[in-house]
Amino acid sequence: MYNRAYSSERIDTLKDNEVFVFGSNLQGHHGGGAARVAMEQFGAVWGQGVGMQGKSYGIPTMHGGIDDIKPYVDEFIAYAKTHPEKTFLVTRIGCGIAGFRDEDMAPLFAPAIEVENILLPASFVMLL
Repeated sequence: MYNRAYSSERIDTLKDNEVFVFGSNLQGHHGGGAARVAMEQFGAVWGQGVGMQGKSYGIPTMHGGIDDIKPYVDEFIAYAKTHPEKTFLVTRIGCGIAGFRDEDMAPLFAPAIEVENILLPASFVMLL
């Protein structure tokens, strides 16, 4: 049972221990959507599409289908488990420019339900 807060629909500030988790592309061209917010506000690095960067964490969603995205989500969940001092605020990854639906992406994050320092969007949790 998920009985914690959800990540906010709109994230424009972070506490010291919080990380903005966004959908990116493998090339790290953060030109739009949450990726642009990550770069402009939370330290995402142009040219880095994957992993921790500043106060943000990129998960590529623009390079293929769900099966191509899953390893990056799994890698993120593993990373979050090893950094319990941080709280990871997951955006509706893949549900903007990448063109996926919540129904497509939410199942990838099912293992994150058990990870206390990962906050998921309400739309994902409702589907799990």
